[in-house]
Amino acid sequence: MKSKIVTVLMTIAVFFLSSVFCFMGIILWNEYIEIKVLKQPENAKTIFYGNEETVEQNIKTPQIAENPFDKLKDVGQKTEEQEDAFPISVNQYFYQQLEEPSKIIYRAFEKNKENMKTGTYQVDLGNAFDDILKQSDGQDQLGEYYQSAIEAYTYDHPEVFYWSPNKMYLNIETTTKGKNVTYHVYIDNGKEENYWIHEFSSKEQVQEALKQIEEKKNIILQNKTESVYDNIKMVHDYLIENVEYDTSISKDNIYNIYGALVKGEAVCEGYARSFKYMMDAMGIPCTLVIGKGNNREGQIENHAWNYVQMGEVWYAVDVTWDDPVTTTGWVSPSSKYRYFLKGTRDMVKDHTPSGQFTNGGKMFYYPTLSISNYGE
Repeated sequence: MKSKIVTVLMTIAVFFLSSVFCFMGIILWNEYIEIKVLKQPENAKTIFYGNEETVEQNIKTPQIAENPFDKLKDVGQKTEEQEDAFPISVNQYFYQQLEEPSKIIYRAFEKNKENMKTGTYQVDLGNAFDDILKQSDGQDQLGEYYQSAIEAYTYDHPEVFYWSPNKMYLNIETTTKGKNVTYHVYIDNGKEENYWIHEFSSKEQVQEALKQIEEKKNIILQNKTESVYDNIKMVHDYLIENVEYDTSISKDNIYNIYGALVKGEAVCEGYARSFKYMMDAMGIPCTLVIGKGNNREGQIENHAWNYVQMGEVWYAVDVTWDDPVTTTGWVSPSSKYRYFLKGTRDMVKDHTPSGQFTNGGKMFYYPTLSISNYGE
């Protein structure tokens, strides 16, 4: 009799355990996580690792050029909660042109800027893009929003010169529970060692570079006055007198503010970013402008300069071309101001701005420039 009872109990136990395992199997079958990584690889590829339920996929998106001048193409409402969390500066000109998904990414960069000095910090965007990613072309849309955000941020913030957009990945982690699908999005360095430009290999180096730039900025600000005009001219003159145009196009940091302000060598982008950096420090509205320039040899070249605001009016300043490379070592005083606070009447002769920073990227617009030069 006891053996029969034991047999019955064992049968019930086996049946119960089988039911539990079956139920858990169904759950595991219906729930899986898929991770997709949006970047700019040569070819889209899918890599399986760990188990069949986890997928990492690189998805080809529009190229974000580390040096955007290499691939130029010629051209011509926030909630109260968002305002509180992210006060808009006069110098975040391109941020204001972004669509809300791009603004979310831009604000995440700003919020995590200090943490991102590590070069590996993961910026968590949570499930902010669920509605977009549930659409059939959601990944493509998000890739475009991401590209626009990082372009706007790096053009609004010359102080983040140590980032390399080509080493930053937008990750989409998809979790499926039955018919319910959710998306977790974050940005990191993917399989790269870090997302710094090649000139930096540690946070300590980044911190030291920022410290040196801060020291240069403070030296320049000692000459600040109450006159906006005098302050613009002071920075313009300082860069001309202290930065040498690099003709080799091969030295480190010549495209950024560290090369210009600390090392004293730069190309047009380094001059223009440094000018904006100092205007930002003094609260003077200023934008970086990229496009084509027809130089003194009659050659058309990729070029960078600035627009700066005086009162309610915007004027152009081209510090690079006011600091010409000469063989005599002497430059006439008048030539130092050929492109200082100029209007479209003069600038259009040899400057053609482009609002598209990379091929296939968002078309940004610049402030409307005065027709006449300052003082006319």
